[in-house]
Amino acid sequence: MLKAGIFLDVENLSRTGGRGFRYETVRRLVEAQGATVLRANAYLSIDVQREDEDDSYRQAKENHRNAVRRNGFHLVLKEARRYRNDDGVDVVKANADLDLAVDALLQAENLDYVLLGTGDGDFLRLVRALQDKGKRVDVLSFGNVSGDLKREADYHHYGFLIPDLLPPSDTRIGVMHYVDERGFAYLTVREGLAVSDLRTDVILYANDYTEDGRKVSAERFRDLKTREVLIAFELVEGEGKPRARNATAFDWK
Repeated sequence: MLKAGIFLDVENLSRTGGRGFRYETVRRLVEAQGATVLRANAYLSIDVQREDEDDSYRQAKENHRNAVRRNGFHLVLKEARRYRNDDGVDVVKANADLDLAVDALLQAENLDYVLLGTGDGDFLRLVRALQDKGKRVDVLSFGNVSGDLKREADYHHYGFLIPDLLPPSDTRIGVMHYVDERGFAYLTVREGLAVSDLRTDVILYANDYTEDGRKVSAERFRDLKTREVLIAFELVEGEGKPRARNATAFDWK
């Protein structure tokens, strides 16, 4: 059994489409890889000034933090700082990248497996450093993922595809792995939490795919695979091959 640690850059995950993700599902995702979670850290910002000034805001944030703790995560809070940028706009920013990187390097000494939750390419060197120590390093992310980070990870978990990670929806999410010149494609859809829990038999016909309510050209349809576009669709089974209908590009923003 692998000994595992989880390190979540919560601000990055929430900002890139993962708002409201379920912490308990993240733990189950790691356990599904044959690992026992020994460390689980969640890195969040805290706006002390606003919480001091707004009781309802403070209570909502504290309720969220308590829920994270109940799911077995240790919270590392980074205080937000206010400054004015070059355009004269007031900006509130908190960056826990350094805290996460240092903690991961130190705490991973007795771990075999690390799940890093972020799409930020600044963590590329951290992934390599952990791998150099013999650790398996998987990355969990949603949108705006660094291509280098995806390629460097031992396995990249695309958050939008993972069942029960985001709030319930009747819409399925998949990505093309094969496209045929005759006007159809096959989608990869994740059915469970293990790496092997994939189905690749869902067929998507070009006529079932639209953008802004309009059909697309054959070239545009084929390009969905090249661009690794996430596709939202309704799954229809029981009529031969499972089929994706009412499909369109998934917009997480």
